[in-house]
Amino acid sequence: MRAADLVLYSGATKGAEAEFGRLAETHGVQEVNFTYEGHPNARSRGIHELSQEELLRGDVSLTYISRLLSRNYNHKGETFRKILQTLFHIIVNTQEVFVIGEIMDDMTVRGGTGWGAEFAKLCNKTLYVFDQERDAWHQWDSPSSAWVRLEGESLPRISAYHFAGVGTRNLKPNGHAAIEELYERSLTELPN
Repeated sequence: MRAADLVLYSGATKGAEAEFGRLAETHGVQEVNFTYEGHPNARSRGIHELSQEELLRGDVSLTYISRLLSRNYNHKGETFRKILQTLFHIIVNTQEVFVIGEIMDDMTVRGGTGWGAEFAKLCNKTLYVFDQERDAWHQWDSPSSAWVRLEGESLPRISAYHFAGVGTRNLKPNGHAAIEELYERSLTELPN
């Protein structure tokens, strides 16, 4: 595996996604940033603006999302729907998913990013979340339906050619460091 063979799939949004992209570029990793018309992109590299037809392929019922995440998203507007549709495309194109955010008491992830994490679970993708509040990486363990805290040698590494980097717009210093260290652990010894 070479760094140049890897592809980050993300959404070009400010915060965690922009940082995943910036560091991908620094390390020679390819980028595909799914976006939609009118979205304020924080990244310009690897932009793929989803057509209306592509967005509809990722459509999901807000009632279903509300029930799955134990929150009410039915009042959210068209922009929120497009974010969910974009997350669909990010997740289906990858084998493993890295999320920066916060794990809630009900085992879901806070915010719109929560749909990306839940969809990754539904698709049986390898899923990691760096919880900025707990200052730790966690991996979803499907058999036990629980988050497992990772430390030391078990900290995540990018091991799939196509991986997702998504998360909160409110990236904290520890979230920034988590992304940087993820790339360093995974790619430092790989050729470009």
